[in-house]
Amino acid sequence: MATYAHWLLRIAVASVFLFHGYGKVMDVGAFAGMMGFSVTVAWLVTLAELGGGVLILVGGVMKDGDGPLGGSLATRAGAAMMAIVALGAIVLAHWPQWSFVPSESHPMGGMEFQVTLLLISLYFLIVGNSKN
Repeated sequence: MATYAHWLLRIAVASVFLFHGYGKVMDVGAFAGMMGFSVTVAWLVTLAELGGGVLILVGGVMKDGDGPLGGSLATRAGAAMMAIVALGAIVLAHWPQWSFVPSESHPMGGMEFQVTLLLISLYFLIVGNSKN
């Protein structure tokens, strides 16, 4: 049972990034405008969310040495993408409020949830598939 416990974290973090990435694909221009990003940067964020979510899942089913990426490399690449996006969200949109509840000063809420996503991403960046 413990052998498969990593899937609880993989599915949780991937589902969040895939959901938000898909939402941005539907109107990347609106996301760019809301955040004050160029459309190019907005697409990079969107692709990092989608790519990170996919790679963290694909990395879980691959073994090291499978294909050009291998399991640990796919896991770490996806985790790196997600960590960068989470850190960017913390710094650019949610700092310094902690609580995820929106407030007058932070209409998108604080950084509590994004810090959790960052820590899970860093875990997979560090361990890769070594705990599978």
